[in-house]
Amino acid sequence: MDSGQVIVALDFDDRRAAEALVARLGGACGFYKVGLELLTTAGPDLVRGLVDQGHEVFLDLKLFEIPNSVAGAVRAAGALGASMVTVHSMGGTGIMTAAVDAAREFPGLRVLALTVVTSMTGSDLADIGIDAGTDEQVLRLARLAAEAGCDGVVGSPREAGPLRKLLGPDRLIVTPGVTLPGVTLPGGEAGAGTGAQAGVQTGVQTGGHARSDTPWAAFAAGASHVVVGRSVTRAADPVAALRRIGAGRPL
Repeated sequence: MDSGQVIVALDFDDRRAAEALVARLGGACGFYKVGLELLTTAGPDLVRGLVDQGHEVFLDLKLFEIPNSVAGAVRAAGALGASMVTVHSMGGTGIMTAAVDAAREFPGLRVLALTVVTSMTGSDLADIGIDAGTDEQVLRLARLAAEAGCDGVVGSPREAGPLRKLLGPDRLIVTPGVTLPGVTLPGGEAGAGTGAQAGVQTGVQTGGHARSDTPWAAFAAGASHVVVGRSVTRAADPVAALRRIGAGRPL
């Protein structure tokens, strides 16, 4: 796989910690995810800095607002030099279309529709009045995203296969919630086991993701990109952990 297919999540609440990790990874990583926590803490200059260093940035804003506001935020992401930006598909066709239209000003910016957040389960969907299970809801929203012209979708590793079958070979499928088995984290915390249910069965931490799996399973199922967080960012040796993904070594 291309190294640009692995996106490292800078899920920090401190700019210096994020920049220290980027420096430590050096040329081993060229693609970073910046979410709401770090963006709120560090501001847009961090994104500009990453882009100026030659990195791609996945700006994970999960936009869910009136179409005008969504369009404005997408244009702001494009002006920063972001390569990807996310919009909530549950907001409907109107906001996804607004995002796609706004992104046309920036040829390098791809709009991804978030389907169902990877921490959610069927019971969470039921709480908000959705009778469908997560698998069904993910595909329903992905269909809407494709019709709205989005460049791709965000879904869990478990949905990568059905999403690829639905969307065809060209659209992006970005999968957060991937974990590396056997990675030792500071304090003795280990990475998730090799099965999709390992975090549930053994009590191992999965970073709050209810529908997780390994990066290799996600790629094999049809993901174009994976987003990896603590398995790399909190590993004793982040460079070695990241290189394991590219080398395809589950153990």
